[in-house]
Amino acid sequence: MTDATRGVLLTVAYDGRPFSGFALQPDRRTVAGELLGAVRAVDPGVREVRGASRTDAGVHAFGQRIAFDTTANLPARGWVHTIARHLPEEIAIRRAAFVRPGLVPRFESLGKHYRYLLMRDRARDPFWSGRAWRLEDLRNFHLERARDEAALAVGTHDFAAFRTSADERTNTVRTLSRVEITEDPGDPRLLRVDVEGSAFMHNMVRILVGTLVDVGRGRLAPGAIGRALASCNRRDAGITAPPDGLRLERVHLRDEGTEAWPDDA
Repeated sequence: MTDATRGVLLTVAYDGRPFSGFALQPDRRTVAGELLGAVRAVDPGVREVRGASRTDAGVHAFGQRIAFDTTANLPARGWVHTIARHLPEEIAIRRAAFVRPGLVPRFESLGKHYRYLLMRDRARDPFWSGRAWRLEDLRNFHLERARDEAALAVGTHDFAAFRTSADERTNTVRTLSRVEITEDPGDPRLLRVDVEGSAFMHNMVRILVGTLVDVGRGRLAPGAIGRALASCNRRDAGITAPPDGLRLERVHLRDEGTEAWPDDA
């Protein structure tokens, strides 16, 4: 790296429906691929973009973080606006800041906040299609039962039962500081499941939400989360919720950068 090399940290929002996930994949349209192309349109010398979370196909983000190294001499505001010209409408740059070259957001993460949206409605709403999981049978969904169940996941536990078989990590202990179900103040049909923690495994939030919904609908007996945590057996947890309602809300980093634009984002 030369003395002129700077690290740039972007906060990115996207609608995940048209993409095969965040991470680069050969011959597939991905969020990282679109971002890399847009960044290279400004500085062809950029080698890579480094993300904080590898969201799956169909999963959305409001606060994804990506970093890259560049020799282009642009202010933070310039990066926001110039990259935007080369991005599809499903992706937006929310903030830019300068960080040290080589920063990897995934390794700088202090914690992540995911939000999952459930919609209680017997009829399909095209404005929420692909952005919320619609629960049609309202009579059999017990909100308080699901809320009680959510409390069982808070704390430090072995979440081996809440990951896909493709996740081969040996350390499956994670700490969740918040698992909360609230009604959206703007739309009484919507339930917000907020999950915050230090780190997550593949499909962990979606399996957790699926278990909460299964308990709320009476398909699993109360205490299912506790049983799954104790057994570490995927069969004791609920279904995997669809990707539609999941959004990466925010990634908290040790280094949020300097000279940010906008500086209050």
